[in-house]
Amino acid sequence: MDLFVIIYGLNAHFMGGVEDNEPPSKRVKASSRELKGVSNGLKEPATYSFGASMARPLASQGDNEVTGSKGVKKVEFVRIIAEALYSLGYSKTGACLEEESGIPFQSPPVSIFIQQVLDGNWDGSIATLHKIGIMDESIIKSASFIILQQKFFELLDREKLMEALKTLRTEISPLSINSDRVRELSFFILSPKFRITGVSGQQSVKLKARSEILEELQNLLPPTVMIPDRRLLQLVEQALDLQREACLFHNSDVGETSLFTDHQCGRDQIPSQTIQILQEHQDEVWYLQFSQNGKYLVSSSSDNSAIIWEVGSDGKVSLKHRLIGHRRPVSSISWSPDDDQILTCGIEEVVRRWDVTSGACLHVYEKGLLGLVSCSWSPDGKCVFSGLTDKSIIIWNLDGKEMECLKGQKTIKNSDLQITSDGKLIITMCKETTILLIDRESRCERCIEEQQMIVSFTLSRDNKCLLVSLVNEELHLWNIENHIRLVAKYKGHKRSRFIVNACFGGVEQAFIASGSEDSQVYIWHRGPGELIETLEGHSGAVNCVSWNPVNPHMLASASDDRSIRIWGLKQLRSKQKGKGKSVSNNGVHYCNGATI
Repeated sequence: MDLFVIIYGLNAHFMGGVEDNEPPSKRVKASSRELKGVSNGLKEPATYSFGASMARPLASQGDNEVTGSKGVKKVEFVRIIAEALYSLGYSKTGACLEEESGIPFQSPPVSIFIQQVLDGNWDGSIATLHKIGIMDESIIKSASFIILQQKFFELLDREKLMEALKTLRTEISPLSINSDRVRELSFFILSPKFRITGVSGQQSVKLKARSEILEELQNLLPPTVMIPDRRLLQLVEQALDLQREACLFHNSDVGETSLFTDHQCGRDQIPSQTIQILQEHQDEVWYLQFSQNGKYLVSSSSDNSAIIWEVGSDGKVSLKHRLIGHRRPVSSISWSPDDDQILTCGIEEVVRRWDVTSGACLHVYEKGLLGLVSCSWSPDGKCVFSGLTDKSIIIWNLDGKEMECLKGQKTIKNSDLQITSDGKLIITMCKETTILLIDRESRCERCIEEQQMIVSFTLSRDNKCLLVSLVNEELHLWNIENHIRLVAKYKGHKRSRFIVNACFGGVEQAFIASGSEDSQVYIWHRGPGELIETLEGHSGAVNCVSWNPVNPHMLASASDDRSIRIWGLKQLRSKQKGKGKSVSNNGVHYCNGATI
């Protein structure tokens, strides 16, 4: 029979009898699942127990027998220990555990099934698949589809064209799984060798190793049938993650976590000691922010200036450039995505763009007789955003050409303005008690409604949460991903008259810090909301804090006392190599160059 006639009839058969369903995915892959003992694409039989031990069948074990105070099933516990031993290459030990406990790692049918897949015994594996205790028929169909597809490709690879065609027509097609893929497989028959090697062509495919097919099946089948790869290791890692999350002071990625003891950090992981005082501003310091790379700090003041500070490799912060040009106090700062430029602005002021390297003013943005009240960058660094006194938001290109203007009640006079890092959301205050989230593409608007007047807000690094400071001396943490919801409240700091800014910080932004009018810095653990530190040292209201995004042990605070304090760790001193001088891991303690 002519091959093209066969293909034509085969496609007609598929068009009439195949449901357009994808194979279900039982669970998301939880680890790399790199299989041990793989040689030439096949798993070594010693990696698994294939019924060679004297272990009794699973059915003979008391499935309800438990161990430990939490009621862990003994059968499950022993099986994942055996899996861990086999995955580590301790095959003899794993076999001994099976024999002594009488609990097989896999049931005999599953062991046979695994070996059949690795041996390429496709017909036998399909038959065994129906005997391994899977009740969901859709999972059996999906697993059969994976097995038969591999059978199909291996037949084509051996140039057994008619057998491959028969497998496709009499075995794969009747499963009624993924009709698009079935049609695609039919075209491989026209040029099997060329398309399997994957030299070029839309339908090219690389022949998978059988161990990869076994991994796909393991991801699909219920874990009670085939234990997920490295399940014990996964459970241990989850336990360590939970311990770190529960630790109020965990703030370091350095050092190993031991399995012998529960994880617990001390307060010495939180920056709570003044290591440097910066006193270059001539008036109250209103705002400050570290660059994304942690190498710079920029501060602004009611003295109408801003200062770019450089963070040295030894932790010392030094003045790099004083930015002069504004005629009013500077209250808003924004770093460019690449940290090469900054924007500065004040209330009813212009927006100025500065070069970090030279300190030169590169451009001034203004809008007729309207004053500007805020500034922010687009994530690609090609546009500048600003709130206007007429409550609209304007967007310029870098050369100052107006690109767009969002009119209406979009902002207010004392408003922060932020853009999510994916560029999708503009976040601003449209009323004293309302934060507006504007979708840039659809122009859809969502709101966060507070009962109290909003003082300021800041966005988390992952764009998922917004930290809102309120006039009633509370900080509210809102999740803005998908459905907006309030997730936490933080209390303790003082605020009655001034704008006080808070920030996220520490490892994985696990902490919340805020200024306060009582001259202190307050630090909470983000999860439980527990106040863990109050930092004393300033003599005036603390207006703003910023946590170094690269160094979790460095925090900066700006105050009405005209100073900036750099906070580091306590009691972590080591001998500086070759000098014999004691320094902290944050660097020498300086006060405008003098040790404190």
